[in-house]
Amino acid sequence: MATDNRNERQWHAIYVKSRSEKKVLWQLEKAGITAYLPLITQVKQWSDRRKKVEEPLFRSYVFVFSNEKEYIPILNVYGVVRFITFEHKAVVVPENQILAIKRFVEDYEHGEEFKMQNKEDLKVGQMVRIITGPMKGLVGRLDTIENKRHLIVFIEAVGQYIPVHIMRAKVEPVYEDDDKTIITK
Repeated sequence: MATDNRNERQWHAIYVKSRSEKKVLWQLEKAGITAYLPLITQVKQWSDRRKKVEEPLFRSYVFVFSNEKEYIPILNVYGVVRFITFEHKAVVVPENQILAIKRFVEDYEHGEEFKMQNKEDLKVGQMVRIITGPMKGLVGRLDTIENKRHLIVFIEAVGQYIPVHIMRAKVEPVYEDDDKTIITK
């Protein structure tokens, strides 16, 4: 006996008109459809002022938690262009990827707050320890400060140095003595 998956809700990505992500999200929610738009706050600089602005993490994409019966109502929302498909079927976005995106957005938003609490500035060449996430506890040398929130740290693994792109909020400085022995705080 075949199972009917048309009623099973799953996460899908939809492509929307440029700069209409927030309007589409609002209309979907108004229609009773569960939707998610990952937003990050960025500081924008104009000639006369600076302002914090919420922008989509993925431009022109919104995630919907839907089933096949809801495809047509979703496509009828003004601004929705199409579902992201593979072989003419809407691509399912696994729940763990949606959760990972939500964690990333949360980490991104709290990165500046953490930096303000941790007043120690990091310097290129300094040793740092990863304090959260799957690489927690690893120590590496800070190679690049991409901006105030993003770093590249080289971690030694299997006799090679691997670059790890990581948020500032996920590392803390470690100190070395004259013999290059790592000293914990």
